[in-house]
Amino acid sequence: MTMLTNVAEPQSVRPFSSLDGADKPYSHSSGKTVSSASLYRLASIAGVGSSLVLLVNAAKRATLIPINDLTQLVAPLAEVMALGLVLGLFMAFGRRAGLFGAIAFVINFIALACLEGVEVVINLVFAKLPPETIMELRAGPLGLMLTAISMLFLVGSIAFAISMVKARGVPCIPLALYAVSSVPIAFRAFVPELVLDLGLVTLAAAIAWLAGWLWVDTRFDDLPPKVVIAATAR
Repeated sequence: MTMLTNVAEPQSVRPFSSLDGADKPYSHSSGKTVSSASLYRLASIAGVGSSLVLLVNAAKRATLIPINDLTQLVAPLAEVMALGLVLGLFMAFGRRAGLFGAIAFVINFIALACLEGVEVVINLVFAKLPPETIMELRAGPLGLMLTAISMLFLVGSIAFAISMVKARGVPCIPLALYAVSSVPIAFRAFVPELVLDLGLVTLAAAIAWLAGWLWVDTRFDDLPPKVVIAATAR
């Protein structure tokens, strides 16, 4: 009789909306969840960290702070942490731009990852070599690779900024700064030192702006709709 009762008992049915993982927190076997808003906040924190490292790099190049092992070691972290912000922006808004947005994100992501390698070479390898050796290395395949990565960064940054504008919802001013600042950075070997420093500071401001905006824009994502409406109405 108990067996019949168990068989006859209707099983709970999840609504179709609960099957859509795009707007629901990710859950794992332990029952704990990680919400989208929490991931976006992590992306925002990564963006702020990237901005701070860029400012350190600019100050180092302008001889406002000394060049030492610590400043050389942290220099490549700017691109690593920028990857987190770019990923967060794409997941939150960039997907609205369709195929172009996806392609722009991939190019920008790959360019930032490659640029991190460039920063490692410049700060941890070239810094320990005599100028003659550096010129010799730049004249070979390494120079071609550095140029290709710089051009990829330029194209990826501009394309990503355009895709974010196309997706709508992201403020245009920091996106414009993000795109413009990529020009002197991509042509760092040909522009004056002051122009490169201004490019680094502009990029830092753009990334910090986008990071702060992403944090504020996603602060209500964990709350029920009624709470969100009440909070935004204040």
